[in-house]
Amino acid sequence: MDWYLVQTKPRQEKVARQNLERQRYECYLPMFSMQKIRRNTVTDVCEPLFPRYLFIKLGDGMGDKGWSPIRSTLGVSKLVCFGTQPAKVTAALVDSIRQREQQAAGKVATLFQAGQKVQITDSAFAGIEGIFQTTDSERRVLVLIEMMSKPVVVALDPTAVRKAS
Repeated sequence: MDWYLVQTKPRQEKVARQNLERQRYECYLPMFSMQKIRRNTVTDVCEPLFPRYLFIKLGDGMGDKGWSPIRSTLGVSKLVCFGTQPAKVTAALVDSIRQREQQAAGKVATLFQAGQKVQITDSAFAGIEGIFQTTDSERRVLVLIEMMSKPVVVALDPTAVRKAS
């Protein structure tokens, strides 16, 4: 049994996995948690680590019979191939990804990292560049800006800040 890579239709990784598992294929869809701004609020979401891709375990003797149900599965775009050969993924790589996913379980990737340059897009400080410090208990972001030649920490709504380019 080897692992292969399946490309899914946009934002249909979970649908493809569910439908492949109904057909009794072993699948693996690595996920991670992160913060996103949705409808002007910060929410924690769980997203695929590799958007539009998932791993599927198949035996060597699958042949054409094994590939056609995969290609016609709802949510699946195609099996990733190099030339005419489906792309094999080593079990060691899949195990490594699984271990890292388990180590990161319960941790959420934040919108900004401490020390990262940010641009204020809203409020009285719009257009000013600052340095992200941290978030407070009310989920506001604390940004260090320079005002009248002094560093000042300003608490802002996360939707009022974006990464500086």
